[in-house]
Amino acid sequence: MSDPHRHHHHHPHEGRRPGGSPAARWRRRTHRLAHRLTPHSHESADKLDPALESSARGLRALWVSLVVLGATALAQAAVVAVSGSVALLGDTVHNTADALTAVPLGIAFVLGRRAATRRFTYGYGRAEDLAGVVIVLTIAASAVLTAWTAVDRLLDPRPVAHVPAVAVAALVGFAGNEWVARHRIRVGREIGSAALVADGLHARTDGYTSLAVLLGAGGAALGLQLADPLVGLAITAAIALVLRDAAREVFRRLMDAVDPALVDRAEQVLDQIPGVSGVGELRLRWIGHRLRAEVALVVDGEATVREAHRIAVTAEHALLHAVPRLTAALVHADPAPSPGEADPHLAIAHHARA
Repeated sequence: MSDPHRHHHHHPHEGRRPGGSPAARWRRRTHRLAHRLTPHSHESADKLDPALESSARGLRALWVSLVVLGATALAQAAVVAVSGSVALLGDTVHNTADALTAVPLGIAFVLGRRAATRRFTYGYGRAEDLAGVVIVLTIAASAVLTAWTAVDRLLDPRPVAHVPAVAVAALVGFAGNEWVARHRIRVGREIGSAALVADGLHARTDGYTSLAVLLGAGGAALGLQLADPLVGLAITAAIALVLRDAAREVFRRLMDAVDPALVDRAEQVLDQIPGVSGVGELRLRWIGHRLRAEVALVVDGEATVREAHRIAVTAEHALLHAVPRLTAALVHADPAPSPGEADPHLAIAHHARA
């Protein structure tokens, strides 16, 4: 039995033909609106379209963080201009880069809401992963610029003016970043966006590097001229650590890595479905901040097509409730082999299977 289960639980916009007459387009739009406003069996009545709502919440979080970090960076830049602090400059550059990472991630959230097409049959959720690559490159660029400036100041030391203002600017940087970090992490975890959570952790590290600027200001107040560029190098090292962690998360997402605990949870749920005698192949993958599943179940070999389909529907429904952020599952029913019966999959065994 090949893929017995393809029905309305899948993404509502998959496989639609673009174009058509104006009347046909109007009918599609009307149907799409009605679909979004109608709760489905696996959705609670107060969550009419979780996928669209999660993207909207992610966008709101990005706009708020962009405004807060932008204001923080502007305040710090004003102090850099009058003080000449290279440590504060490094922190300002990093805060600016962190604020700007909201732009590609916001574009990705918008693209992810577009309907699937016959070319992009899974939709545009992968744009979020591409935004993660841009974020990693932005962090790397800020590390290079900060290191370059710090080394230049080591070779050509200059006094830091307005030390109290530098200290206050460092505290402002910490406060702004910590607020943004908490907001991004909270929203990211609630909507299942690893990219937004990673960006929040990035902001939190930026806040700690802002506190490090206080050390440079304290050293300058004590007459230690090299304290400021040395702290600048320390901030560069902290950025490099963030870069490593961010690159690892993005790489895992691009390679379709998931938390093994999710796989365990899905297997436990499937094992409890009446009529399921075994769980064969089970795969989960992230597409943006949404999960998809592919699973092969072993059912009674004497079951009818309708019975096997009913079991598949029940299995998908259970998965949608049990696995957070899962929005679609393709369930395949394999008949339990009878004694002496040849495995029907032998005919395709010579083909390479991913």
